[in-house]
Amino acid sequence: QVQLVESGGGLVQAGGSLRLSCAASRNIFSFNVMGWYRQAPGKQRELVAADSSGANTNYADSVKGRFAISRDNAKNTVYLQMNSLKPEDTAVYYCHAYSTLTGYDYWGQGTQVTVSS
Repeated sequence: QVQLVESGGGLVQAGGSLRLSCAASRNIFSFNVMGWYRQAPGKQRELVAADSSGANTNYADSVKGRFAISRDNAKNTVYLQMNSLKPEDTAVYYCHAYSTLTGYDYWGQGTQVTVSS
């Protein structure tokens, strides 16, 4: 079992930046994939960015070149640096951890990001 706690969300103007953090209650080294998802009102939850064991990263087309995911295994923390934010980035952002070995996955409670125009 692991608890994921997101922080860093808030209200920002278009063009601004935010950095989200996801702190895990235990070592994240065992989780092959750490990712960030988001869900806007009335829409399905979608993958924003994922880091596979620190070796590969994947991004949604809509955030490529603006967002960057990183993980610090020593701090049990995953980050999402979000630059050049747009109103359409407004959503609740969720941290996700997945182990391909066990098949278990975990979600954080989410943090609200609101981008004003």
